[in-house]
Amino acid sequence: MAGQHTLDETERQVQERLGDLKIDFEAMAVASNLFRAANAVRNYLERTVLAQHELSWTAFVVLWVVWIWEPVESRVIAEEGGFSKATLTGVMQTLEGRGLITRTRSSKDGRLVLVKLTAKGRKMMKQLFPEFNKGERLAVADLKRSDLGIFADLLRAVTITVDSQKSTKP
Repeated sequence: MAGQHTLDETERQVQERLGDLKIDFEAMAVASNLFRAANAVRNYLERTVLAQHELSWTAFVVLWVVWIWEPVESRVIAEEGGFSKATLTGVMQTLEGRGLITRTRSSKDGRLVLVKLTAKGRKMMKQLFPEFNKGERLAVADLKRSDLGIFADLLRAVTITVDSQKSTKP
């Protein structure tokens, strides 16, 4: 239950209210349940694993992107994480203040900021990520192991389709 109503109640109410419209209810169910599932996983991981490390979801994503791609330009972090440069700036100030990242100007182009993890940041990610992955495993625990690859492929296909439509209107 994500709110006051169960998923079943919500889907029945939507069908009742919108049943006379010419819409694709299966596509709507996929998109709305994808949103609900993503928020449920995010909220769960923020309340549990990330809270223990005093991290928000956004801070974790910044650390993750830097950990994987370092050194990485701040604009790439914003693109990969899907957040504004203003949001990124505030989060990076906090992470830098905690001694988890460093920011330096690019020697090739002074307008660009390069971000790296500190030794403390690397140590945190090595400790944190296995804990985070336990939460990810819990999120999919009721799915058949043999379906996980298929499910991941389907989600990738949705992402690719939507990303390819960024410049067009529905």
